[in-house]
Amino acid sequence: MYVLDTNSVVFFFKGEGRVAERLLARKPGEVALPAIVLYELEVGVVRSKSPARRREQLDTLLEATRVIPFGPAEARAGAQIRAELERSGEGIGPLGTLIAATALANRSTLVTHNTREFRRVGGLALQDWY
Repeated sequence: MYVLDTNSVVFFFKGEGRVAERLLARKPGEVALPAIVLYELEVGVVRSKSPARRREQLDTLLEATRVIPFGPAEARAGAQIRAELERSGEGIGPLGTLIAATALANRSTLVTHNTREFRRVGGLALQDWY
């Protein structure tokens, strides 16, 4: 399964890179959104200069993808990631930690353009569809 990071969804909405091509080549059941990414996208809708358009885009995406909740397995994975990154002095942001935890806990590949930051997370499979 592929788990989309926020930047991949934004690139999809804006038609940037090859995200749309690669996303549309997947079956809907192969792609999911972490609840944390949904939160970030909802913030983007509220802040947007075109909130109605962004709402429509997000609602359409939600009809075709599943949202992965943040539960106990994701919390455990997130705590482990944070501790390991803090020990190495190579932390990432708190929401990034939770997004990575969701991908790891669900044995998924994280699709992100931010591979520089996320590659610090041990065992996290990454793809950049940009």
